[in-house]
Amino acid sequence: MLSRAHIERRPRVTRAPAGRIYWTTQCEGEVRLRLNKDDQEEEKPVTVHDMVLGTATKFGSQLALCSKYKDRWHLFSYIELYEECRRVAKAFLQLGLQRFHGVGIMGSNSAEWVIASIASIMAGGISVAMLSSSSSKVCQLIAETTKMNVFVVDNNKQLQKINQILGSLTYLKAIVQYKEELKTTQANLYSWQQFLDLADNVSEDRLDHAIDMQKPNQCCALVYNLRTTGPPKLMMLSHDNITWTTAATVQSLCYKCPPEGQEILVSYLPLSNISVQILDMWVAIAVAGTLYFAPPEAGKDTDSPPGAGFLFELLREVKPTTFYGVPWIWDLIQDNLKTSQLELGRFRRKVNDWAMKLGLRTNQRRMFGQVHPPLCFGVAKKLIFDPVKKFLGLNRCEQFFNLGMGLPRTTLDFFLSLNISIFELYGLSECTGIHTVSSHQAFRLLSCGKALLNTNTKVEEENEEGIGNICVWGRHIFMGYLNDFEGTRQKIDSQGWMHTMDMGFLDSDKFLYILGSTKDMITLSSGEVINPNLIEERVKNHIPIVHYVVVVGQDHPFLSALLTLKCQVNWETGEPRTTLTNEVVAVCRSLKSQATWLSDVLEGRDPIVDNFIKQGMEAANEEAPSESYKVLKWVVLDTDFSVCGGELGATTKLKRGTVNKMYKEEIQKLYE
Repeated sequence: MLSRAHIERRPRVTRAPAGRIYWTTQCEGEVRLRLNKDDQEEEKPVTVHDMVLGTATKFGSQLALCSKYKDRWHLFSYIELYEECRRVAKAFLQLGLQRFHGVGIMGSNSAEWVIASIASIMAGGISVAMLSSSSSKVCQLIAETTKMNVFVVDNNKQLQKINQILGSLTYLKAIVQYKEELKTTQANLYSWQQFLDLADNVSEDRLDHAIDMQKPNQCCALVYNLRTTGPPKLMMLSHDNITWTTAATVQSLCYKCPPEGQEILVSYLPLSNISVQILDMWVAIAVAGTLYFAPPEAGKDTDSPPGAGFLFELLREVKPTTFYGVPWIWDLIQDNLKTSQLELGRFRRKVNDWAMKLGLRTNQRRMFGQVHPPLCFGVAKKLIFDPVKKFLGLNRCEQFFNLGMGLPRTTLDFFLSLNISIFELYGLSECTGIHTVSSHQAFRLLSCGKALLNTNTKVEEENEEGIGNICVWGRHIFMGYLNDFEGTRQKIDSQGWMHTMDMGFLDSDKFLYILGSTKDMITLSSGEVINPNLIEERVKNHIPIVHYVVVVGQDHPFLSALLTLKCQVNWETGEPRTTLTNEVVAVCRSLKSQATWLSDVLEGRDPIVDNFIKQGMEAANEEAPSESYKVLKWVVLDTDFSVCGGELGATTKLKRGTVNKMYKEEIQKLYE
């Protein structure tokens, strides 16, 4: 149980010297926090331990974590979560975890993942969130750079990755496996239970001393981005980065908190992504919400979301109050709903069409302050909107978010017509995952919403349309890139502003719109610089059967494009199938084409579909501001993009450099 000493421990406020800079490249370094001295409501800096302790003290009996094993739920209350984190922290100390040395966590989302992350921070180490798909080589690079003392893995597959590089791990002292029974016996390898038993040899005072040494402006976590070339970029996050960003997110959105209610969240997106980690794990702790995990078999050892089959079963069982999706999940839901609509009778379809038109019109007006829906809206809600949400397991859900790539207008409008407003947000790992959020009070289609409270956004080097480079400022800005002085100096200027390398604009109401990245810019052989993102959106709007568009043309005289068609997804793995989606098939039938499989339309085998794509591209080119912005050649690829395939990141953001590398031959053929 919580002792009086735990409850009475006061937050440690860091008072940095006036001359201290906002960044560092050393994990043991300290940074100056971006505190607003004139704001009396500014959140006081606290450590991760103090945030977890605060929730355990106030809401100890509330349900915290729920994991399902073999049809049985294993539960942790907040008091049990805190005590378990202390126990695991003592076990880390017994293994020899040193101050500011790493604990690598690599595996599927689970209670053990969350506990290991918090406990590694409590013990004075650094929590390193590892991508499950990381190769042994990447694991070795990260382990050596972060002076990793302990690897925590979920199964034998991940264990074997580490075993392949054991001889190269200078700082490693132990490996802990938290799922499956150990299939091998080796030195310094522990099952989860064996690991927990080590805590008995460490006193509470020793752990308390490790906790008391921590400051809000010191590093406690590392996240990384894999690059097409070169080693991974490791980003250092402080206690304040995590605790302040979490508090600011909670203030900006509409979360329930006891005793008025309790948030129910489902964790299925990879916690190795910091945006997901903040929204799933840290927000749940801050508001004393309940976090449910997908069954272990749902993950399949990939960094794609677990299969939608498991996901929808889980949603219907636990009925979340807030839901975070990624584009392929929303696409899958949309395709299934459109298929079910096609199966309706004539009268029912008319009712459905009427309700959806009413829903779209009403929700579009709500965006601009019209809060009173028409009288017949209640009828549409009862007949159409509520049954749809119940079918999805989202009938208690009050907030819907999209992470990763922004959704196209057609998808947003479809869900808006069903009375589901999907909120976009924006953030990079370098700003602890979140900078702007959309909400019921701040919602515009195609916008990423408004900045978190007490943060700032500015647009530099604006063109005549007001589009420029986005810079952000606030306590969510990371400490710096580990051991990368020059990279950090270029990212954060002397005033503490972080240069995102993204392009966009702020409207008159301070809504942020992202239109691409400076890293995406294409320079033609003529020297003209082209932003491909706007062109890609135009193409998708005019060719509704297209899923992804990647415009290419670096150092060439004209633009070309790689196209993928919308294909069905394997519900259990997230991998694309070779069958076209029901929506695409319906479009083909309306064109008098019999195409059902992707292979039916490749290499010009279906002239009807070929002509449809050609007409759509011509329509998109008519809207181009100049000849240089027109796409003159294109090719339909023989697969859709996916996380498993490598073309998309963990939250399905397009990895443009990887795509250009993977489809180099196809691109070359376009310019022969």
